[in-house]
Amino acid sequence: MTDRPALADRRETPTVYAPAADSALLAGAAVNQVGTDDVVFEVGVGSGWVANRVAAETGARVAGDDLTLEACAKAASRGVEVVCANLLDPVADAAVDVVLCNPPYLPTPPEAEWDDPMEAALSGGPEGRRVVDPFLDDVGRVLAPGGHALLLVSTLTGLDEVRAHAATNGLIAEIVREEQFPYERLVVFDLALE
Repeated sequence: MTDRPALADRRETPTVYAPAADSALLAGAAVNQVGTDDVVFEVGVGSGWVANRVAAETGARVAGDDLTLEACAKAASRGVEVVCANLLDPVADAAVDVVLCNPPYLPTPPEAEWDDPMEAALSGGPEGRRVVDPFLDDVGRVLAPGGHALLLVSTLTGLDEVRAHAATNGLIAEIVREEQFPYERLVVFDLALE
């Protein structure tokens, strides 16, 4: 961490990640794949926008978690069932039909990281997989039979590396949605147990 002022102190924006193009991409993929009877859990629910949209458009039960109290409060204000927790820690084995995750995925060298909630929502560590890899290590545990996960990442994160790490955890990763931007392509992987 550096001695720079916190990013949140330098701007007049909230400390909770606001819906952006990546949020819309994940929500669009989820709406197409979630059924009314599905139990859905969003890891890193942030503002609750994705969870709320999926619940509203599918009728499914959607809950989520986040690390910050501010994000949990924002998601709860949208009507999302939320708990302040890390990744899939609060989820029982084989309990979820669909897991949604839009993790911090931008590669960020340690010297460029700030101690700031928005930075934490964006920075994926040196390779962009500081949150992606632990998510992949645990997501198979929480999937109900026939369940799957939707994971949003960037080409900057290393798509081949994400696929390889998924495979080491017995997961098949297929791209189900993508969008090109000037410096990256965002993709949504559908992850299912082999």
